[in-house]
Amino acid sequence: MKRIGIIGVGEIGRALVTGLCDGDEKTPEVFLSPRGARTAAELSARYEGVRVCADNQEVVDHSDVVIVAVRRQDRYEALNGLRVDDDKIVVNVMAGVANDELRRILATGASLVRAIPLPAVRERRAVTVTYPAHPVVGPLFERLGGVLPVADEAAFDVFSALTGTLTTHYSYLATLTSWAAGQGIASGDADRYVRGLFQGVGRALSDETRSLDRLAADHETPNGNNERIRTTWFDPANSEALRKALDALLADLR
Repeated sequence: MKRIGIIGVGEIGRALVTGLCDGDEKTPEVFLSPRGARTAAELSARYEGVRVCADNQEVVDHSDVVIVAVRRQDRYEALNGLRVDDDKIVVNVMAGVANDELRRILATGASLVRAIPLPAVRERRAVTVTYPAHPVVGPLFERLGGVLPVADEAAFDVFSALTGTLTTHYSYLATLTSWAAGQGIASGDADRYVRGLFQGVGRALSDETRSLDRLAADHETPNGNNERIRTTWFDPANSEALRKALDALLADLR
């Protein structure tokens, strides 16, 4: 397996290392930037093949595949002045940073691939969208739960916008728990029930023989409780507001 470097060891960097290094099969050598020092040190102590480098240039020099996982606003500080040889492969996981811009920053002829790894790659359960398809990057993410290469960056940006809804889902669940607590339910009991309720939804999503609309219909009784909440809260106006928010995010990403 290729030697992998990760510049920017935040939540996604940690998830990538965990997914790559957990398990019985042969694990890659992983080189981490000192950025996110505490997390990098923890991962190095946990996994034999993981090493923290002195700086980002050392990460690049020791790696065949370099994953850039810094925040968009930190890209110049982290990347300016790096020397990236043309035989390297650079995986760009920065939201809203196109490959053309990254190539200008790095001034390299290396292969550049955009990717959207999700936190669930730590469990090897997330499909990662990539652009363009690449014979090395594809198998790397296939190992972490699956890969979905797309035809162009316009399509990639649509998938990137979809990931922007993730924390809204968590906040939705937190609102349900808070409401139940306001009705006199112990907060721990409400939290446990809501988590179990939606873990069941997650398992149902693995049934790809049924469309999402079909799954919704199969969980809903005519004139029942689920239909009432869907039609009174998630009404056409609410749905349109979500579409407009996604449209605005997509415009910013482009």
